[in-house]
Amino acid sequence: MMAPGRRSSTFTRLLRHGFTDPSGAERLLDSVELAPVRDDPVLLDALGATADPDLALLGLVRLVEAQEGRTARHELLDTLIAAKPLRDRLLGVLGASAALGDHLIRHPRDWQALVMYEPRDLHPGVEEFERGLAEATDPVSLRVAYRRCLLSIAARDVCGTTDIAQTAAELADLATATLRAALAIARIAAPEDAVLCRLAVIAMGKCGGHELNYVSDVDVIFVGEAVDGADEGKALQAATRLASHLMRICSETTIEGSIWPVDANLRPEGRNGPLVRPLSSHLAYYQRWAKTWEFQALLKARPVAGDVELGEEYVAALAPLVWHAAERENFVVDVQKMRRRVVENIPVAEVERELKLGPGGLRDVEFAVQLLQLVHGRADTSLRSGTTLDALGALAAGGYVGRADAVQLDDAYRFLRSMEHRIQLFRLRRTHLVPKDEADLRRIGRSLGLRTDPVAELNREWKRHASVVRRLHEKLFYRPLLDAVAQLAPGESRLSTDAARERLVALGYADPAAALRHLEALASGVSRKAAIQRTLLPVLLGWFADSADPDAGLLNFRKVSDALGRTPWYLRLLRDEGAAAENLARVLSAGRLAPDLLMRAPEAVALLGDGEGVGGLEPRERAHLEQEILSAVGRAGTGEQGVYAARGVRRRELFRTAAADIVGSYGTEQSPAEADQGALVDQVGGAISDLTAATIAGTLRAVVRDGWGETLPTRFAVIGMGRFGGHELGYGSDADVLFVHEAREGVGEEEAAKAASAVVSEMRRLLQVPSADPPLLIDADLRPEGKSGPVVRTLTSYEAYYRRWSLVWESQALLRAEVVAGDEELGQRFIELIDPLRYPAEGLGDDAVREIRRLKARMESERMPRGADPTLHTKLGRGGLSDVEWAVQLLQLQHGWAEPGLRTTRTREALAAACAAELISAEDAAILDEAWVLATRVRNAVMLVRGRAGDTFPSDGRELGAVGRYLGYGPGHVGDMIDAYRRTTRRARGVVDVLFYGATA
Repeated sequence: MMAPGRRSSTFTRLLRHGFTDPSGAERLLDSVELAPVRDDPVLLDALGATADPDLALLGLVRLVEAQEGRTARHELLDTLIAAKPLRDRLLGVLGASAALGDHLIRHPRDWQALVMYEPRDLHPGVEEFERGLAEATDPVSLRVAYRRCLLSIAARDVCGTTDIAQTAAELADLATATLRAALAIARIAAPEDAVLCRLAVIAMGKCGGHELNYVSDVDVIFVGEAVDGADEGKALQAATRLASHLMRICSETTIEGSIWPVDANLRPEGRNGPLVRPLSSHLAYYQRWAKTWEFQALLKARPVAGDVELGEEYVAALAPLVWHAAERENFVVDVQKMRRRVVENIPVAEVERELKLGPGGLRDVEFAVQLLQLVHGRADTSLRSGTTLDALGALAAGGYVGRADAVQLDDAYRFLRSMEHRIQLFRLRRTHLVPKDEADLRRIGRSLGLRTDPVAELNREWKRHASVVRRLHEKLFYRPLLDAVAQLAPGESRLSTDAARERLVALGYADPAAALRHLEALASGVSRKAAIQRTLLPVLLGWFADSADPDAGLLNFRKVSDALGRTPWYLRLLRDEGAAAENLARVLSAGRLAPDLLMRAPEAVALLGDGEGVGGLEPRERAHLEQEILSAVGRAGTGEQGVYAARGVRRRELFRTAAADIVGSYGTEQSPAEADQGALVDQVGGAISDLTAATIAGTLRAVVRDGWGETLPTRFAVIGMGRFGGHELGYGSDADVLFVHEAREGVGEEEAAKAASAVVSEMRRLLQVPSADPPLLIDADLRPEGKSGPVVRTLTSYEAYYRRWSLVWESQALLRAEVVAGDEELGQRFIELIDPLRYPAEGLGDDAVREIRRLKARMESERMPRGADPTLHTKLGRGGLSDVEWAVQLLQLQHGWAEPGLRTTRTREALAAACAAELISAEDAAILDEAWVLATRVRNAVMLVRGRAGDTFPSDGRELGAVGRYLGYGPGHVGDMIDAYRRTTRRARGVVDVLFYGATA
């Protein structure tokens, strides 16, 4: 008798052999069923070698119990102990698959299918599986025979007799044999249909690619033709009935369960299209209507059942279309977008456990390989394989993929597929989610040979391989482009020049020869700089290709690299700071303005990193900008040098603003595009307005100091007007201002006026002196008397003019007036002076309202450029900026005296205040706001893309595409962008007609 507190030696041995419930295992080993073999040491060793020894032992006891009679039980146990191949196969299956264990209990003699160990059993093909299914005459017997064949595949798999690629191929061959058997049953059930038609079954997806899972939909396409002399319509109906019956035979649940769903949704028109159509109809569809992904799917098309000749005709007819799919516009972008869409559709809670579709999953490898096949398979027929690993090997052999990358991807794909197989094998259920339960993870880990700490090792290996896939799947497409122009190690194959050009064209490069020259200049040689570039460029090329102008992106990157390549921090910044490289790629390929600003001072690249202080893309506050500019002016030797320094700060900050706008509009891998378009508009308008105010303040200080020392003979203030006063400046906006002065005590009026005029003249000159920095144009045309009046007036002069001569349009213009620089107290007195004009007591009279409407109508008819499309002009067009702003300003003039919220210089704030005061409905306010934001975004986009201001969409296709990309429209969707703009502004004009012109709603 065992002493209390001590465990039996059997208990300890069971723990050592991997049992998690040794007490339960002891009871099972002591059962009557295992009495003849319980003391045989080979049994325990064999159980300990399985994925789940507890599950294997339980399955064995149940199987012995299920044998009919003592003789059958002894036959099983004797064979189990005597024949190692059976022992390993049977216990291996029982320890890995509860579902196949249940099958063996229902069919207790099927264990004998695992006894044979002839050479021909090691790698069976379609013929062997057809023999295994030959006796099936109905759906139930077909399922039994199918699982008997599946037993042998699983046994070879879990014992390591076959690798993952062989196992997947065997599963595809078994599926082929099953489809043939199901079609035969359907034909026998409807002989009258069988004689009318020829029906070919084309395998697609993993079945077509000869790489099927244990449990997967079997994707098919059906092709039907009439036999000679038969009516085509009746023949197609007959073929449809046969195809439908075949699908039901495989898919429907019986007492033996189902086999797998047969999915025909990859056919032309998907579920909306006919199940069976003739070859000519298939061909017509793919020639006229098919999308890029449909050609990608056809890579794996393979005739497997039915009329072999018809199936081969189908593949031969469609092959030329498949191998020219890469010539389609936006081909690469479409494929990559589809991949991103797949990831986006995964439930958030499942992304991290999604083995197939998640980032770093199986689909990443498959998409990358298929993309390369479609681009290069046109010229290289060795790449035309439907099997992922075979295609990857061919791509590596041809130099289309680096050998080291191919080896890593091959290893990762095999590991991830093995995990997927083991997960599905347990319950024979279709899933790609890694389980959470530790017992499940332990079983999977042990089944893959991870025995020390199965759960931890499995998670570590899984994450490692997924990380490899994530890192390589994008780079796979771009790295060989560098190898084509770089020095390779001995024995490495390189991408040919023609193949490299082909790939660049597929990526959207208009001048592949120039692109290759840039790559050669950047990446050739053995220097550390070239080595870092070879690491960066594969990823950068992908980001450039995601823009509307990849050529410009690469050219600009070369220019920046040539300028900064010798500085120690530049390449280190791009390599080590996650955001910097992607931000730079977005900025360099989004248009002309930001790269032009950057080329004038390439060290501004540092802003694109994650740094603090002047680093980073967050807009700086006006006070900080003004302090920096005034300090720079103070250190300068002359006024001209001071303004030069101020303009340098302005250039840098314009670049920061443009870069932040581009990155926010495009989005990055780490952060999606900003969804709130109004926030982007406000950020740009506020940043440029603050920057302009700080630059004018610095220029004023420099001019005064240079001409008069610390004190000007007259007090001097600058009033921002128009978009400047409204904090709504764009990249190409002039600075609308008014200048006001007041003689200091003891200074004569003439001297004060002369000094003020000299200051204005010198400020305007210095801010426009040709230099590397963009000029800042100061426009004072909104002053009293316009161009005919003096540029600068005293406060008293303004008061006299406005009291006697002011017109209603001037009151409207003053709605935007705000102090931006100079003497703050004088500026505030000017604001107090004009408040009664812009917010008149009791609002505007009828005559004034009519005058404003007349002016607006005149402006619409006279100032619209000749030939411009009024539906697309952002400033003066229908529902554009002018429409919205005049409507809002009319509300301010009428109600500002009574509604404090309307007393703002900002359009969107005033519109929100009018809505809050119930002067406009929330719906109408939203319509006007949307139109104003959109028109402003278009103007900003045009300036970013073309490098010069414009109020209409560009006519050049590339530039128009770049504007669309900035606004969130993918390649090929500029028509949608134009339609959306017209639709948005048409609605806004409807509101303006009622609100401003008084039309009946």
